[in-house]
Amino acid sequence: MSTPEPAWRTSRRKRLEIALIGTLGYPAVRLLGRTWRWRVSGFEHFEGILASGRYPVMAFWHGRILPALYYFRHRNIAVITSDNFDGEWIARIIHRFGYTTARGSTSRHAARAALRARRMMAEGHPVGVTLDGPRGPALEAQPGAIWLAKVTGNPILPFHIEAERHWTAPSWDATQVPLPFSRVALAVGEPLPVPADASDADLEAVKDRLTSILEALRQRALTALES
Repeated sequence: MSTPEPAWRTSRRKRLEIALIGTLGYPAVRLLGRTWRWRVSGFEHFEGILASGRYPVMAFWHGRILPALYYFRHRNIAVITSDNFDGEWIARIIHRFGYTTARGSTSRHAARAALRARRMMAEGHPVGVTLDGPRGPALEAQPGAIWLAKVTGNPILPFHIEAERHWTAPSWDATQVPLPFSRVALAVGEPLPVPADASDADLEAVKDRLTSILEALRQRALTALES
């Protein structure tokens, strides 16, 4: 059975809007990101995973997509983007930052999106996963990243980002947009492996542990902004 064509493709207005957002979005994010002053801890964990011949399942909260997009640019990272209107303009922007994308809604077609992510890791890409995406609940880990680590043998790499000065969007995930020239702290945690023979109870324990790790990383990032 063929996949239905996304609704935006049949609307000339929507196609023009996507083209406009994609054209203006990249330079806007690039210009803003170039003003941020980074304080980074734990990045050696990312490099260590790659040096070992594996690829990280990069796990973070949905509300930190923008600064994460900028910091991890041009590192061959793959992400899953939806087939809808928002997914299309997002894909056009992040491609210009050096990301690879696979199309497929993680909410409507979760199994398909997960299999695509698995295939992309087999092809040699780290994969970025918003733990509470794409629609929440906010700060509540979903099983996608944990499943991906289990079936690929690649470890989860948790990280968190906080900005000293920022605008918070009135959205479900309270998206944080660092203001120009703000200090931005990135805290990367130690790799978290998921055994291939992990039971359902084990996976629940990993989910709880991952939530605790991300809270600790949030505190570490906030502390870094105080010094």
